[in-house]
Amino acid sequence: MDFTFNEEQTLIQDQVDQFIQKEYDWETRQSLSNSDLGFGDDNWQKFAELGWLGISTSEECGGFGGSAIESMLIMEAFGKGLVVEPFLETIIMCGGLIDEHGTDQQKSSILESAIEGKMHLAMAYAEPQSRFNLSDVVTEAKEDGDSFVLNGYKSVVMNGPSANKLIVSARTSGAQLDENGITLFLIDGDAEGLNKTNYKTVDGRRASDLTIENLKVTKDNIIGQINDGFTLLDSSIDRAILAISAEAVGAMEVLYKTTVEYTKTREQFGTSIGKFQVLQHRMVDMFMEYEQCKSLLYMATMKQEEGSIDSKKAISGLKYQVGKAGKFIGQQAVQLHGGMGVTDELNVGHYFKRLTTIGTIFGNTDYHLKKYSSL
Repeated sequence: MDFTFNEEQTLIQDQVDQFIQKEYDWETRQSLSNSDLGFGDDNWQKFAELGWLGISTSEECGGFGGSAIESMLIMEAFGKGLVVEPFLETIIMCGGLIDEHGTDQQKSSILESAIEGKMHLAMAYAEPQSRFNLSDVVTEAKEDGDSFVLNGYKSVVMNGPSANKLIVSARTSGAQLDENGITLFLIDGDAEGLNKTNYKTVDGRRASDLTIENLKVTKDNIIGQINDGFTLLDSSIDRAILAISAEAVGAMEVLYKTTVEYTKTREQFGTSIGKFQVLQHRMVDMFMEYEQCKSLLYMATMKQEEGSIDSKKAISGLKYQVGKAGKFIGQQAVQLHGGMGVTDELNVGHYFKRLTTIGTIFGNTDYHLKKYSSL
């Protein structure tokens, strides 16, 4: 496999890295995370102006027709800055799904606004009982003439508070665990019958729990085919795993480099602790875990781009390694920083929180190890 980036991809990588370094320092990030919105709307508009929001969208829908590689580069840089803007939720998850499977009307009314930074999206697929099983859906949609009436509950909807539109999975036929019988509906964020309970997550993001009561949705707001939503949802989550794994790789890089620099200045027994061989071994282990994740990320992304038959296996293997390495690197970074490693003032603990969250989003290590084995 050729892992060399072309000139355009290198420019994108440099552009995002420069933005993080010059305009997204730690104080700025914390201020945005603690704001009412939870991120910077000015930054979101800048992402749109720079073309980042349209990188992965097809040219037919007003985007640049980029691949998963461009999205990976952006997300890796976002991980370094611990960016809180909802690029994953709006562009990767929902935008990508609508781009591939939406109707012409859905594409024209939503994707153009999303690319311009005028619309936020969120995907409501998880339920309290479902854990990581995408087919475990009890939210139901009953046909009513030219519409469907939705009732149910969705949990931990990332970017739910700011979403102007939501993609909701609901069961239109079959039993609770059947893959067949799930349909994806596009609903307004302020639709009648939708009640949001908004909250701040442990990693400083925003999410919602949704209570849906007799919410009426017309059939032209169905994405894809009736009863065939699982396949679409599964594909979208695979793309999201690649993106969030890239973010994790960026966060791991910052953590291990920050830890190495700290051990050069922290003195104990009259010398810097970085000179202690046992600590050097631990930092080498951190570096090795990071490098393994980065290599797997590149491999899984390339397999996804090439449409390889074992791309799903590679994605599960990547997600397992990201969960394992994120926990190890985060724990080592916190411990080597001592008590200050868990303070709000230092960024180390916040990176660890984000890596811990990433380790559970879309399936934890146990789930993906079993999935990898079965594949």
